[in-house]
Amino acid sequence: MRFFISIFLFSLCCVSNIYGTSRSVLTKADSTALPKVFILGEHEKAYQKLYDQHSKVLLEVCNDDMDIAFDKWLSMLEEMEAYASSINYDIKGIKVWLNVFWDKNGKIKHIAYHLKVNSRNVKREELTAFFSSFMNHYTFPVVTDQNFSHYGSASFPTFARRLKTTKEAEQANLKKKSKLPKDSVGSKY
Repeated sequence: MRFFISIFLFSLCCVSNIYGTSRSVLTKADSTALPKVFILGEHEKAYQKLYDQHSKVLLEVCNDDMDIAFDKWLSMLEEMEAYASSINYDIKGIKVWLNVFWDKNGKIKHIAYHLKVNSRNVKREELTAFFSSFMNHYTFPVVTDQNFSHYGSASFPTFARRLKTTKEAEQANLKKKSKLPKDSVGSKY
């Protein structure tokens, strides 16, 4: 038993020496050591440093407009679905917590994820590979002066849509009616 405890303590010392604790800023070497896609709970020290580098959140870069931030997040999830379909990867039934880190130009730098308990069972290696591939083909439609991040939930297929207020719904109906060609028969529709 002492033998196993000694090996365990030795391995902990080796791991702490590998990761180091003296730096508080994520350097390029740390960034390359951190995988592009990883599971939440892994790489905790580098993950915390990543947060320090991406101190702004999506809501802030969308001028604190919840509707815009939600629409952009949902748009990215829909792009994930479309990309999954284009490469024949079945994403339906997957439910995850996602933490996405973008650079100033909207390029995804890292994705951290955790499968929810009620998610369809998937091989994590395949899902990690999917997210990694998606990152190479997608740019988020926000350009800002700082790196930013967002922690949110995703379920595929995406069905979420923001409900419009009564005033917004009335304005949308007026626009629809004005765009429809007039009916020569005189029906209501």
